[in-house]
Amino acid sequence: MDTNKFNDFKNQGYVLDKPLPTALPEGSSPEERLTFDKWLEDNCKVRSIILTLMTNEIQKQYDRLEDVPSIMLRMKEVYAVPDRHIRYAVTKAFFGTKMAEGSSVQSHGVKMLSLVEKLKDLKAGLENDTYIDVILQSLPPSYDPFIINYNMNGLEKSIHELINMLVQYEAMTHKSESAVLVGEASTSKAKGKGARC
Repeated sequence: MDTNKFNDFKNQGYVLDKPLPTALPEGSSPEERLTFDKWLEDNCKVRSIILTLMTNEIQKQYDRLEDVPSIMLRMKEVYAVPDRHIRYAVTKAFFGTKMAEGSSVQSHGVKMLSLVEKLKDLKAGLENDTYIDVILQSLPPSYDPFIINYNMNGLEKSIHELINMLVQYEAMTHKSESAVLVGEASTSKAKGKGARC
């Protein structure tokens, strides 16, 4: 695409959401007349581009609309997915997500945080405590000591803080598991040496 043509189109993009001005009142200034004529010209160009990108069947439905904002509004009404459907799908994913035992709590936390942010954008109406509860309920049984400690101490944390705490807990439990395994291996070797006759 020619750079100048792209810049021209980019500069005409204002007609996408700026409604068609009403007819100029009597005694309009030459500047107002120029602005009005420019809008009509830009609207015509952008409308032509939009209609050209449609299939013939869809084009027939929108061809009678004169201004670009009317076309865009009608397309949104017909083709946009209602927020209710999106909110349902995101809520279902959020409440249904469970972390598999042994998987990364950081990856799980990032996924849950992403779902929380989507729900907030969709104005799902959930409180921070509910988000925290669902995240804690999504953890495997190995996190039960963490959950008990979190609830007994009445901690009030943000979701980011909770995820950081979970990552620290995971690192701490992996270190202690490694130490136990090393200790068990050392004990086994020592018992094996003494058992010889």
